[in-house]
Amino acid sequence: MPEKKDDDIRIGVFVCHCGSNIAGYLDVEAVADFAETLPHVAFVQRNLYTCSEGGINEIKSAIKEQNLNRVVVASCTPRTHEPLFRSSCEEAGLNPYLFEMVNIRDQCSWVHMQEQEGGTVKAKDLVRMGIAKAALLEPQDPIMSAVEARALVIGGGVAGMTASLALANRGYEVVLAEKNDTLGGALNRLNKLGPTMTDAAKFAQEKIDAVSGHPKITIFTRAKVTSVQGFIGKYRADIDTDTGTKNIDLGVIVVATGARALVPERLYGYDGQRVITQEEMEGLLKAGLDPAVKHVVMIQCVGSRNDERPYCSRICCQTAVKNAMLIREKNPEARVTILYRDMQMYGVENEEMFRDSKAKGVRYINYDPSRPPAVDGEKVDVYHALLGRDMNLPAELVVLSTPLVSNEDAEEISRLLRVPVDENGFFLEGHVKLKPLDFATDGVYLCGSARFPANIREAVAQGLGAAGRASIPLSKGSVVVEPIISVLADEDACRGCGLCVALCPYGALEIRETDKGRKVHVIDVACKGCGVCAATCYQHALSINSFTDEQLEAQIDAFLGAG
Repeated sequence: MPEKKDDDIRIGVFVCHCGSNIAGYLDVEAVADFAETLPHVAFVQRNLYTCSEGGINEIKSAIKEQNLNRVVVASCTPRTHEPLFRSSCEEAGLNPYLFEMVNIRDQCSWVHMQEQEGGTVKAKDLVRMGIAKAALLEPQDPIMSAVEARALVIGGGVAGMTASLALANRGYEVVLAEKNDTLGGALNRLNKLGPTMTDAAKFAQEKIDAVSGHPKITIFTRAKVTSVQGFIGKYRADIDTDTGTKNIDLGVIVVATGARALVPERLYGYDGQRVITQEEMEGLLKAGLDPAVKHVVMIQCVGSRNDERPYCSRICCQTAVKNAMLIREKNPEARVTILYRDMQMYGVENEEMFRDSKAKGVRYINYDPSRPPAVDGEKVDVYHALLGRDMNLPAELVVLSTPLVSNEDAEEISRLLRVPVDENGFFLEGHVKLKPLDFATDGVYLCGSARFPANIREAVAQGLGAAGRASIPLSKGSVVVEPIISVLADEDACRGCGLCVALCPYGALEIRETDKGRKVHVIDVACKGCGVCAATCYQHALSINSFTDEQLEAQIDAFLGAG
């Protein structure tokens, strides 16, 4: 494509009011008037909501009527809205990568609410820089890659089995790898599933039978994924099994490795006999609770919501209420008391179960974490904040509600798949609202308690959701990757040192032997354009499309020349 002359560059600038989000704190009219004075700007327009249907149509119309060949939108975060504006440009016949977005909401109005004049000056600077970069943008073509129509699901609990069935029922081959002897995960250790009181063993067996009998699902138990190479559509995994290592080509991966219940060593006299966990209580109820047990005390938030584990495990309260009701059902004479800090009973049915438990005689006592309960022989001492006095509760059985914690192999899987975990060891989704079941790494998805403690209903829902997300590239047969990636801009400058390869977080670089010697090669489908390699290369051989040195220098010059 012939290089465009400066005189041919026509930039359209659209400044968004975003209701009062931006216009309430910045002088939007002044920002728009300022944009009109900048080089290459052929058209400027203010919109109440640029991302609305009306705002989008105005961009499309301006591109055609004003013969625009670059578009700059000054509004909110590109993280959420850039794809929308790019697609709008494309619909109007403009290459979507000739679009630049300037974030004057998050970076100006929201952080300078009390400084309208200063915030407006900053917004002008950002718009000036965005226009300087836009003038140097070049058209880009999307990258296409074929997808292997097979999925790997790691973890055979309820979330993993649900995801496997959902994918297999859509006609895709699924490889299910479970590290234990049998499928089922935590379901195998449960008695009843609240709030419906469904039999856990029956529910688990139905799932296992459905997975085991499905012709599209291959199951490996006592299996461990030891290596994963590649990128979305073209992964290759090594799975160690009893019959040797299996090498499997895959298109997508679903992580459903679950979590484990904390064993509360050295807390409240835990011994696994008289002082037990809720998980062990499930086993007692399944086997048949001793009718001689007349007094049961349950203590909530054991080992969680503290300095070591500041999070709430969410499902402990539901489990305690369910088991308390089952104890009362088996032995109506038993007195069950739950000592709690806060009751986390979200959802209409869980709230109803909570109310029913009170009606059936389960007692609740709120305790202050600064004065926690104490287990003393066959009694539990607790300060009753409402009554303002200490109480001594008889207890033949003390049940501790402990949190779910991440599995011990979470870090290993994290490194294997190059996906992150949070400070508590749970896998970290790409975005809590926009990508709750996706990793930042394309083609890898997550569900169930591997993500964060989830009850059975949530694990099933997330398993279905992850399967739905994973089936998108499988059904298309190919993926389109954004071309804002690393490129070897100067092959002669590359020394083949491999430093960029070692630092790439996505495994998107490799060293190849060429006619010119050792040179880096970019696996374009795997690259995320993070810029680590370009910033690392001391020879400046690598560059990032749409973030070239020339473009960034133009932005800096525009800012420094403001004075």
